Amino acid sequence: MTATHLTQPDRLITINADMGEGIAIHSFGNDDALLSFVDTINLACGMHAGGPNEMSSTVEKALVAGVTIGAHPGLPDLAGFGRRYMALDPEEVRELVLYQVGALTGFLRANGAPLHHIKPHGALYEMVTQSEPHMEAICDVAEIYGVPKLGLTGTRQENVAKRRGIQFVAEFYADLDYNDDGSVIVARRASSRNLDDVEQRIRRALERGKIQTVTGKQLPIRVESLCVHSDIPNAPAVAERIRSVLDSHLAGIEP
Repeated sequence: MTATHLTQPDRLITINADMGEGIAIHSFGNDDALLSFVDTINLACGMHAGGPNEMSSTVEKALVAGVTIGAHPGLPDLAGFGRRYMALDPEEVRELVLYQVGALTGFLRANGAPLHHIKPHGALYEMVTQSEPHMEAICDVAEIYGVPKLGLTGTRQENVAKRRGIQFVAEFYADLDYNDDGSVIVARRASSRNLDDVEQRIRRALERGKIQTVTGKQLPIRVESLCVHSDIPNAPAVAERIRSVLDSHLAGIEP
């Protein structure tokens, strides 16, 4: 199956994926296969993974595939893949994110492409979900570049972005579980997801606006972008199922 890529606002709901998370000669994830199914990517900027070669090659591949490119800045923790917490104040987060986004925009400009959005990675993503001052730091950078912020609806991420006048794209994780407070559970090591379970979760979110948490609680959810992680073993199959369900859903609501 080959997707027809449409970027917002042409497409009501997009599919996004984290990519470019290799390190030097070591590659991770299923980037090439996922480019057939996604609309936009979140490109690692060299701190939690990735680097100059990965950014350059991924930008080129994404543009050939016709998908947009956003920044995926993380904490400076290659060994922990940016999924371990670090004690950083908001000013340090602002500088860290500005540094990484600036690196990516160099490769984008070299290829005549714009920056599409910003989406923090791993522990940094969780940090800005829990802390408004740290989310303010992300908004500072988004404001400089005039791009949206991808994040969790109903959390401090959305609250701060709205107050700051930063466009906020509410994303839904089809391959991660949710806590009762609306945050997601990110495992240190990714594992395969059952495709029928993924489809059920997507349909519940799209059709009923609900997500079931790990305790069975039903939370309201808004879906403007569906995320699939490239490092789960069966990521291409998950992405293909997501694309099939989403295209079917959009066919029923678009003119």
